[in-house]
Amino acid sequence: MAKPIPRLSPDEIQRIIATAFTDRPPYNKVLMEHGIGQGELVQLMKRELTSSAYKLWAAQGKGVKAPTKKAQWPHGR
Repeated sequence: MAKPIPRLSPDEIQRIIATAFTDRPPYNKVLMEHGIGQGELVQLMKRELTSSAYKLWAAQGKGVKAPTKKAQWPHGR
């Protein structure tokens, strides 16, 4: 289970949400800038966003894949 969300001011919550929407994948930058982990961020986003906005945000995170390495000769084309 994720840790409880720390008490945050409305301004901090707005900055975290803005950071989470601009980051790809959404957890790295939020953790570095605000010290909030993945579970805490998900809880915060579920609590603060409407259900449709949360689904949109969650879909953005799922749609991002890690970059793949291009095969190089002689092991691939």
